[in-house]
Amino acid sequence: MQPATYKNYLLTVLTIILTFNYLDRVALGLVFQDIKVDLQLSDTQLGFLGGISFALFYSLMGIPIARWADRANRVVIIAATAALWSVAVALCGVAGSFVQLLLIRVAVAIGEAGCTPPAFSLIADYFTRAERPRAAAIYGLGGPIAGLIGFFLAGWLNELYGWRITFMVLGAPGVALALLAWFTLKDHKRESVKLRSESTLATVQPSLREVSVTLWRNVTFRRLLACLSLMSFFTFGIFQWQPAFVIRTYGLSSGAAGIWFAVTFGVGGLLGSYLGGELASRYAARNERLQLKALAFTLIGTGLLSCCVYLAPTHQIAFSFIGLYLLAAMLLNGPFFALIQSLVPDRMRAVSVAVVYLFSNLIGMGLGPLATGVMSDALRPFVGEDSLRYALLLLTPGFFVVAWCAWLASRTVARDLAAVQREQELHDNEFEQARLAAEYDAATAAPTAAR
Repeated sequence: MQPATYKNYLLTVLTIILTFNYLDRVALGLVFQDIKVDLQLSDTQLGFLGGISFALFYSLMGIPIARWADRANRVVIIAATAALWSVAVALCGVAGSFVQLLLIRVAVAIGEAGCTPPAFSLIADYFTRAERPRAAAIYGLGGPIAGLIGFFLAGWLNELYGWRITFMVLGAPGVALALLAWFTLKDHKRESVKLRSESTLATVQPSLREVSVTLWRNVTFRRLLACLSLMSFFTFGIFQWQPAFVIRTYGLSSGAAGIWFAVTFGVGGLLGSYLGGELASRYAARNERLQLKALAFTLIGTGLLSCCVYLAPTHQIAFSFIGLYLLAAMLLNGPFFALIQSLVPDRMRAVSVAVVYLFSNLIGMGLGPLATGVMSDALRPFVGEDSLRYALLLLTPGFFVVAWCAWLASRTVARDLAAVQREQELHDNEFEQARLAAEYDAATAAPTAAR
């Protein structure tokens, strides 16, 4: 397979795997109401189930898995963790209580933590800095594709067979994808590293302390970390509860809601994710300052569109605004994550993504859905069945704060990118010297061993 053909194949397979990585989270929000009735749970318990309990293990396990990925074969890690999460998703269907479902979701979280950091690291190896926004955006299509497939499939599976069968069906394909990755993808960079001496390898893998210090000193990285963490809080706090909102507020069945969400994700999510990377690569390639300024204005529009969703009098109008909101929100994915990969040396890429996910998921996925559930329960005595509507509405102004963080990052990004490039060139020179020294030692040791 030719290099250009292989890197496109790699990107395609990784995108499909990411799609199935997201499927169960899409389905969980859609079947919240049925789980609530079946297991007799409160909104706070549902928020805990879809939030902090999952995010805590997903985030914390991301760091050691990413450290492993920066040192070992990333394809093996992706395949093994995909098999783990797929089996665990299927087991959700046999849970008989809140505690059992909680423990199974922890296993799902540990498996799903092994998908994104090594995948982004692989993508950064095969695509140049100018190509990365487009490649990262294509990879990010896994999210809206999961919405398109997941909402439609989960909605009708739940309506016809119940939420338990839904999880069993959604978990099965992941095992086949794990085998596909295992047998068809290669991590050529890690395989070549294995052939070098241990002294040379030591120059490749920095300590966790060195990685932490490097990331902390990077002002732009810190500002992007704050930006993504806050955005994750408001996005997950809204996204996880949107299906329950339209079902409760407009009286839709899970099947009808699934079709509406599938259409909005298919149009808004896919289009926004693709356009974000395409526009950045075409009109602002290697101009990350301009990219961040454009994203700041996009975030302001995202907040305004989100407000309109929860003020809509009918579900048709609400879904129209959801589609526009998704289009604006998904514009951010490709440029943001491509920039993070460019802001750190290549030997720290997987860990940098894991650090972003650690904070953004603990703050966002962990606290966002829980905060929404708590606010909904707290508002119920005052506004009755509209409590979820007002809880979601209270979250939408947060996007304006996120926009300010992106604008601040645009002021330092050029300087920090130049510093990273100088550091990478210095490291590459040191690495080449260590490689040559290792080869010389091996060459001189061979005749001695023969004698």
